[in-house]
Amino acid sequence: MLADTLTRFVAQDYPLDARLAAGAGVPGYAPEKWRALADLGVHGALFDPRDGGYGGAGFDLMVVFEAVGRGLIVEPLLASAVLAGGALAQAADPKTKSGQKEHLAGLVSGEKQATLAHFEANDGWDPTHIETTARKTDGGWVLNGKKSVVRAAESADFLICSARSSGVPGDKDGLSLFLLEMDGPKDGVTLQSSQTIDGGRVSDITLGDVTLPETALIGRAGQAWAPLQSVLGRGVMCLSAEAVGLMDVIRDMTLEYLRTRKQFGQPIGRFQALQHRMATLVLEIEQARAAVINAAAALSGDTTDGIATARALSAAKYTVAEVGTLVAEEAVQMHGGMGMTWEYPLGHYVKRLIMIGHEMGDGDYHLSRYIRLGEAT
Repeated sequence: MLADTLTRFVAQDYPLDARLAAGAGVPGYAPEKWRALADLGVHGALFDPRDGGYGGAGFDLMVVFEAVGRGLIVEPLLASAVLAGGALAQAADPKTKSGQKEHLAGLVSGEKQATLAHFEANDGWDPTHIETTARKTDGGWVLNGKKSVVRAAESADFLICSARSSGVPGDKDGLSLFLLEMDGPKDGVTLQSSQTIDGGRVSDITLGDVTLPETALIGRAGQAWAPLQSVLGRGVMCLSAEAVGLMDVIRDMTLEYLRTRKQFGQPIGRFQALQHRMATLVLEIEQARAAVINAAAALSGDTTDGIATARALSAAKYTVAEVGTLVAEEAVQMHGGMGMTWEYPLGHYVKRLIMIGHEMGDGDYHLSRYIRLGEAT
């Protein structure tokens, strides 16, 4: 039902020209569309009932983000609800820090927006290679370091920021999470922001002697890796599902073009060479969909085999990265030059699809991770 609701929303209230205008401006999305998505209940579908939502399972994420892909939705659902909201929900101590509970409730309802500031420029996609430090003081914590390509940081009410309170970069132990309020200028926090090629805004964040109170710590110091690993896995799931939604639209647009574009007095879709290429494309998209369904099932199941779940997620991300490149290239080639014109929607879907292949680990990273996890068993 939610998928149908989102599909109607995209068709009736989310025209491509409005999306492009919002994605190219500041804050990189349309606040009124963000509120409309919240009114539809989209945010709540991304959270577990224990956290105030009504979904949160792997297939809930898949349904929502396939629709996000089909609509080319630019609002930061992944950054705010899945990554920041998931980190806050999973890492926070349920018995303490009522202020953090209020922040989580704001994310579930869509009244607040946040983002996860985790990855750094020199990490090589290794999520444990965190050089940002958190030093304990008598009054709280002091953070120093840099975070790279943080989506929607300019408009965030608060950041969920990872930092190393002990150990060295690469250690799983010693990572901590902190809540940074961003409701106004904050001493020591500098944002250098820019537009992305696929729409939206990202920021490189510099933290210079940022002082935080004791209550800013989320959960226990040095114990953030387990929730971070879970949240980043869910993020990979969402990106993979979004890619499948994008591929569906690209496939349909290409099929329609082959049926209507005429050459030598007949539709070009009658040419056998193009039929074979299109058939290959359709089969590859279904393979990607199967990999994403397998990952959603792994997240939705009751299994305690974390390695099997991680392998399913990496398999899905690798598959959509490889298939996404093939779909993008073939669709543009079968359309010809008009496939990349600004006025024709195809090019915008292609750009987003290609960028997904590089977010949260590219195909090479996830293939290596898949092999490494297999050797570990």
